[in-house]
Amino acid sequence: MACKLVILFFFVNLLMQIPKVRATVPAIIVFGDSTVDPGNNNQVSTVLKSNFEPYGRDYYGGQPTGRFSNGRIATDFISEALRIKPAIPAYLDPKYDIEDFATGVSFASAGTGYDNATSDVLSVIPFWKELEYYKEYQNKLRKHLGKDEANQRFSESLHLISIGTNDFLENYYIFPTRSSEYSVDEYQSFLIGIASNFIRELYKLGARKVVIGGLPPMGCLPLERTTNMFFGSDCIDEYNDVAKDFNKKLRGAVTELKQELGGIHLVMSSPYDKLMEMIRNPSHFGFEDAETACCGTGFFEMSYLCDNMNPFTCSDANKYVFWDAFHPTEKTNAILADYVVKTTLAEFQ
Repeated sequence: MACKLVILFFFVNLLMQIPKVRATVPAIIVFGDSTVDPGNNNQVSTVLKSNFEPYGRDYYGGQPTGRFSNGRIATDFISEALRIKPAIPAYLDPKYDIEDFATGVSFASAGTGYDNATSDVLSVIPFWKELEYYKEYQNKLRKHLGKDEANQRFSESLHLISIGTNDFLENYYIFPTRSSEYSVDEYQSFLIGIASNFIRELYKLGARKVVIGGLPPMGCLPLERTTNMFFGSDCIDEYNDVAKDFNKKLRGAVTELKQELGGIHLVMSSPYDKLMEMIRNPSHFGFEDAETACCGTGFFEMSYLCDNMNPFTCSDANKYVFWDAFHPTEKTNAILADYVVKTTLAEFQ
């Protein structure tokens, strides 16, 4: 018996000496627009909300959360794939506190853009305000974890940025202000400048792992196909070309920032090609429809135009690439997230 106790004591002592393995990425911190907003707009005085049915019908418990999808969004799947947690909460959601946010939080606001004028369109949180919320969050986390541990958490956490589509589709191509000030090429450079400065600010605040997303094929969104109905509702090539040009410039800016900011681990993810692949060959991914969307008639519904009063919403969102006229279904989000995790984010794991 004494021999067994000695052996047990030896193994317990040995286990206590083994260092705890820290997660490569202990938290995901998110900035951006509706593609990554899990419900911050619920707490903002704006018409751009999605905290009602049928949004969220395939989310946990079938509850609408403010995510612009039938279920989870891409950042939720990324968080799960990195073995952190299955969903990232909204910073402004009163149900959560700093303990919840310590392993992941989103400051994103649906309808916002790099350009302050874009957030003014629908009275949503401007991009600069998301950075102010991050500073507030940092102070809270330092009080919660202690200064040293919190600062280490900031440097190890993955800072993810997904934004830019609204600057063109809800601002530049609709209102004359920016289009009279800038050519498309100049406006792209204007936005790239804001993105670069945002990353510089994150770097000053201790961020060292940063992922910034490029633009999707925005000319193929159902909303844009609707405006092109007299030409067969095809994708608008001009908008897609703008997205590709923007992504090329953003990639160049990322290269420059990596040389400028010592020690930063900065990468660019591009959803363009993968989403275009789904749109061009939906059956390969198990979809039946990539032109219209599940909610409503599928052509122009978004936010309050996609609600339970609309009798046309599809019964199975998994057959559709798009949930509403602007946003992907949960299935599409899962495919895009899996692609990003296995490619762009592989070096962070």
